[in-house]
Amino acid sequence: MTMKSVDPAHLRSVVLAGHAGGGKTTLAEQLLFRAGAIPRLGKVDDATAHLDYEPEEQKRKESLSLAVATFEHDGTRITLVDSPGYPDFVSEVISGFAAADGALFVMDAAGGVEAGLETAVGLGRSTGRAACFFLNRCDKENADPSEALDALRARFGNKIAPLHLAIGKGEAFRGYVDLVHRKAWAFDNGKESEIAVPDELADEIATRRDQLLEAAAEADDDVMAKYLDGEEVSDEELDTCLHRGVRDSILAPVLVGSATKGIGMNALLDAFIRYMPTAAEEPAVEAKDAKSGAPVVITPDPAGPLVARVFKTAADPFVGRLTYLRVLSGTLRSQAHSWNAGREEDERIGQLLLLHGKDQEPIGELQAGEIGAVAKLVATETGDTLSSKEKPIVLPPIDFPEPSLSVAIEPQTKADLDKMGAALQRMLEEEATARVERSSTGEQLLVAMGDAHIAVIGERLKRKFGAAIVTRQPKVPYRETIRGKTQVEGRYKKQTGGHGMFGHVWLEIEPNPGGGVEFAERIVGGSVPKGYFPGIEKGIRETAAEGVLAGYPLSDFRATLYDGSFHTVDSNELSFKIAASMALKKGVLEAKPALLEPIMAIEVRVPEEYMGEVNRDLNTRRGRVLGMDSADGLQIVQAHVPQAELFSYATELRSMTRGRGTFTATLDHYEEVPQHLAEKVIEGHKKEAELAGAHH
Repeated sequence: MTMKSVDPAHLRSVVLAGHAGGGKTTLAEQLLFRAGAIPRLGKVDDATAHLDYEPEEQKRKESLSLAVATFEHDGTRITLVDSPGYPDFVSEVISGFAAADGALFVMDAAGGVEAGLETAVGLGRSTGRAACFFLNRCDKENADPSEALDALRARFGNKIAPLHLAIGKGEAFRGYVDLVHRKAWAFDNGKESEIAVPDELADEIATRRDQLLEAAAEADDDVMAKYLDGEEVSDEELDTCLHRGVRDSILAPVLVGSATKGIGMNALLDAFIRYMPTAAEEPAVEAKDAKSGAPVVITPDPAGPLVARVFKTAADPFVGRLTYLRVLSGTLRSQAHSWNAGREEDERIGQLLLLHGKDQEPIGELQAGEIGAVAKLVATETGDTLSSKEKPIVLPPIDFPEPSLSVAIEPQTKADLDKMGAALQRMLEEEATARVERSSTGEQLLVAMGDAHIAVIGERLKRKFGAAIVTRQPKVPYRETIRGKTQVEGRYKKQTGGHGMFGHVWLEIEPNPGGGVEFAERIVGGSVPKGYFPGIEKGIRETAAEGVLAGYPLSDFRATLYDGSFHTVDSNELSFKIAASMALKKGVLEAKPALLEPIMAIEVRVPEEYMGEVNRDLNTRRGRVLGMDSADGLQIVQAHVPQAELFSYATELRSMTRGRGTFTATLDHYEEVPQHLAEKVIEGHKKEAELAGAHH
C-alpha cells in the first residue's frame, strides 16, 4: 500500500502517552490491525509488537523509545506516535509532543492516576496539545471504569468529560454507551455490534451526559445558553462543540475499552477523525527569521515557506542516522536540498520515508502536517529546524530535562577502548537527555536520567557499535587544604660518580582561603639563586596537584621560600624541585591538614504529601534545608547536600515519591569533611596506594 501526500485537513497525528504498563503499545497495535495497516496482531509480551522492535524493548517487554506508525482510515491519514511511560525515557515523550497535534492519554482502569500519566498530562498542558483520554483494561479484574473516570476528574478537573459509559466492569466489561449519540455497542466473539441501551444504566447515562454537556458547552456560547436554560442540545451541536472543545483544549473527552480484547477500537478511530484537530487547525507557531531575528508566524500551509522540525534522531549502524521530522509549513521533497539555519549547514535530503514502526515506505514529498523521516543527514540533530536558504527560519528548541544520575564508565577490554569514543559520540546523537563529561578526578562520566536509562545505553553501545562498557559509582572530587601555619625544611642530597645533586629550601606554609596555590619568595642575600625559583615553584605545584593526604589536589595555601642553600657544582633546577616537594609533603602534615568535599546546591520538586519523607531523607544525607517554596502545585525544597551523598539520589527520590519527585544539583562550594568520614577516605587512599605499589 503506497501512500501519497494528503492535504492538512485530512491529517491527524496523535501521541500516545501515560504511565508505564498502561497498554499504549498494545492499543497502537490494535488500531493498526483494525485499520488494516498490519496483517496480524503482534503482542508486547511475545516480542512481536510492531512498535516495540528494539531488542532492548523486546527483552524488557516495554517501550523505551518513541515509535511512529502511519495508516489510513476512512479517507484520513492518521499518524500514531507511541511513547514510553517509564520516567527515564521522558525525552521520548517530549519528542512525541513536539511531533503530534493531539494526545491520547492512556490510563489503566484498575491502576488509578499514576505518576507517568501526571507527567504526560503536564506535558500536554504545557505544550497546549488537544487531548482525549482512554480508559484501557476495563476488562481487568478490579477495574472500575466509573471510579477511574471520577479519579481523573478529581485529579485534573471537570474539563475531563465522559464520552463513553462502560457497560459492565472487570471481567463483565463488554461494551459501552456513546453518550453523544446515545447508542450502545457490545463486543461478542471478537465482533462489535449495536445493542439496545441497557435500562439499568439510565440514571448514570443522564448524570454522565450532563457532565459531558457542561464541559462541551464551554466551547460555544449558544450551546451554553441552551444548556443553562435546560433546552435540548442536538447530537450535531454537541459533536461540533466537542471538536472545537478538544481542538482548543477546553475539554478532554474520556473513552473506554480494552486493547487486549479490541473493545472500543472503532470508536477510538472514529473519535480521532471526529474530535482531534486536523493538521490544518494546528495553531500558528512562533519562530524566528534566522537572518534578522524578527519573529515569524508559521501556519500549516503546504504552499508556504518550508519549515520542518526534527523531533528525534536514531543512530543506526546499518542505515546511518535516521532523522524523524514533522513538516510545519511548505513541502519537503525527496532528493532536494534544505537549509539548517541554526548550524548554517546545507543538508541534502535523500529519500523521504513514511514510518510504519521499524518498516519504512519511500514517499516523494512530505507536506505541512505530515510526519516522516530521512536518512543520512550530516549536521542536523534533534530539535533543529530545516528551512530554505532563501527564507532561513529557526523554531524554538525542544525543552528537555537535565539528566541527574552520573556513573563513571570505562571500556570493558582493550578492544572496546578503541571503539568507545566514536560509539559514545554516535549514541549521544540519539539521546537528548544524556551527556558524557570528564570529571575533575579524570574519570569519564555518563550522566543520564536514571538506572534504566544507563543500563539501556550500555546495552545499545554494545549491540549497535560493539563497544562494551562497565559502570561504577564516580569518585568524589575531594580537595585537600591546611588550616595551620608552619615553617619546614626540605633538603635533597645525592652523590653519584661525577656530579651529585643538591637542593635545600626553607618554606613557610600557611592557609590562603580562596586563593588556590600561591608561591612567593623573600630570599635575602642570594642564599638561593633566582635561577632555581622556577624549579621550586614547579615542585610545589606538581606535589599540590597530586595531593599529600589522600591523593586529592591540595589547594588554598601559600608557600613562601625564605631561606635555603646551594652548591656551586651539584645544585640544579631538578634538585630544588625535589627539595621543595619534600618540604611541602612534610609541611602539610604539620599544618593541620583537612579534607574538603564538594557541597551541591539542590532543588527538589515534590508533591506536598511527600515533603516530610523527603526532608527526613535529606537529613540522613547530611543535607541542610535552606528554604521551601511552592510552584505549579509542587513543593520546592532548596538544600545544600554533600555530593558524596547524592550519587544514587535520582533513583531513591523516584521510589520515595512514586515517580513524582525530580531534582537538579549544581556545585556550590567546598566544605570540610567530618573527621570520621575523612579518616575513611584517607585510609582507603593508603590501601589503594599500597596495592598499586605491590603491583609495580
